[in-house]
Parts: sequence; C-alpha cells; structure tokens
Amino acid sequence: MERKKIHLEYLLNATSKSILWSAISTPTGLEGWFADRVQSDDKIVDFFWGKTEKRTAEIVAVRAYSFIRFRWLDNEIPREYFELKMTNSELTNDFVFEITDFAAANEVDDVRELWESQVETLRRTCGF
Repeated sequence: MERKKIHLEYLLNATSKSILWSAISTPTGLEGWFADRVQSDDKIVDFFWGKTEKRTAEIVAVRAYSFIRFRWLDNEIPREYFELKMTNSELTNDFVFEITDFAAANEVDDVRELWESQVETLRRTCGF
C-alpha cells in the first residue's frame, strides 16, 4: 500500500506565540482542538476520542516555540510521524501553522479534510 506525505499550511492571525505554542504542545491545549482528552507522561502521550477510541504517541522531537513531532506507537512504519509546526511570516507578522502527516494514497483527501476540521476548531477555541 503506497503512503503519501501530506504537508498543510494555515495562516493564523495569532497575536501571541505562547497561545499557539500552548495549543499544539500541551495536553490542555491539544484537548481544545485535537482530541477530547490528552494525558502526557514525559514523552508518551495518550489521545482519547469519545468513550472508546485511544491512540498513543511518542514525542520524538520538539523545539520550543517552533515544532513538536509525534510518532504513533501503533504505526508499523517507524519513519512516519505527524508534526505541528509554527513559523512567523515576516511579511504579515502572523503565524503560519504547518502540519505534516502521512496517509495511504487512497486516504489523502480524508486526512486533509480531517485536519481542515481540526484547524477550524483550533481557530475557534484560540480566537485565531
């Protein structure tokens, strides 16, 4: 099954880099838009959706106020990850929120739609 790397970018008129960083890197922040509940034990993070769905990820890389990269522990392809990254647009002084993820070739559109929905929730909950 062919896998595709997905790279998405969203311009956020974020007034505070600490608000965006908190939203993408802390359990409380991630609960606001990514998952219903998030528990973290150092580098291992449990994500919960609804009453029964749970996935566990490992934080494989992080640079404060820049990016956080997770790897799903149930993923059989060790090189795959999902990354949440924030950069500052020098032109507008707004933030660019970048997402990198992987999906089966026949699921790319579904994964893009899911991220679109998640980012809309992020915009609403953080006021971006």
